[in-house]
Amino acid sequence: MGLLRRIARARLAAKVIRRLRRAGIRDARYHAASFEVRFTAPDDTEPTILRLAPLLSDRGHLDTLIAGLQPIPAVWKDAAPLLRPVLRGFAPGAPLRRPVLPFLSEFVVVDQPDTMTYVTPAQCEIWDVRAERIFTTARGNLTGAVLQGVATGPVVVRFVDDGNAYWTSHLLLDGWLSRLADQVGGAPVAFAPERGTLLVTADGSPHLPALFAEAETIFASSPHALSPMAYTSDDRGCTIPYSASPEHPLHRTVRRAECLLALHEYAHQPPDPALPFAAVDLSGSPAEGWRTRAVWPRDTPMLLPEADEVQLGDRVLPWSEVAPHLTATAHTPARWLASSWDCFPS
Repeated sequence: MGLLRRIARARLAAKVIRRLRRAGIRDARYHAASFEVRFTAPDDTEPTILRLAPLLSDRGHLDTLIAGLQPIPAVWKDAAPLLRPVLRGFAPGAPLRRPVLPFLSEFVVVDQPDTMTYVTPAQCEIWDVRAERIFTTARGNLTGAVLQGVATGPVVVRFVDDGNAYWTSHLLLDGWLSRLADQVGGAPVAFAPERGTLLVTADGSPHLPALFAEAETIFASSPHALSPMAYTSDDRGCTIPYSASPEHPLHRTVRRAECLLALHEYAHQPPDPALPFAAVDLSGSPAEGWRTRAVWPRDTPMLLPEADEVQLGDRVLPWSEVAPHLTATAHTPARWLASSWDCFPS
């Protein structure tokens, strides 16, 4: 991105924040990477995300937007039609969530024309509904796009989100991905490298290896990175990670994508004020395969990420030898309390 464009974006964000503060909102913060302003609206407890991109072409819309800021509906019947499911790794604040895939969880947002507000557990009491109903309602509001036609050869179907389609959220709908078999010419394999991009081709397609590389590139460069992994459907139509046996030609490629997602999510995990986090690195090579490695640099208590192997100073041990001496914690992604090297033979 050019310097002039970054300056123009920063100026727009500063203008939005000034207007929000005049409206009584004091916690507005600009996030340059995602080009968003995040804040908490008056009389609300949930974080709101204001997308700035639409304001680039319509600055006059800012007045209407600021004037119309309202907390999310307090009555269930008013809120229910606005709910949408979203697939995320990390989300700001402490929103309502449930794990659905490795390192990824399902969240619910209140979707309004210019803002998106995460639903928190407190809303269950306010709306007097169970969390399960909130998730079910959100999924039900995503109708599930139907594609026409039948593929006559290997193809790649690309879904690019305009901010309203929630394409990557379609992976949360049971049976949706498997129904694309005719359109891609076989059992569908999907990639969601960033929140606004969904790529689908058939298992065994000559396009599949290239899509792994494309997904990794998008994932590595996007401010809205989601996952470099591939996904498919199980016998019930539920989305699951795409797997490849050690004999499969894509086995090492699949493992690399799994490792990259782990590294990304651990890197973005909010720190624990009580104990330091051990880092996690990518180990291996294209020839020997890829692994994750937790680095425990010195004999002091640390919180280890779950990894294929653990480096204790100059030694490297497989996770299976280290795990029995660790204590599970409540962190997401999973962290394990490691107290001392004494339990490991030299």
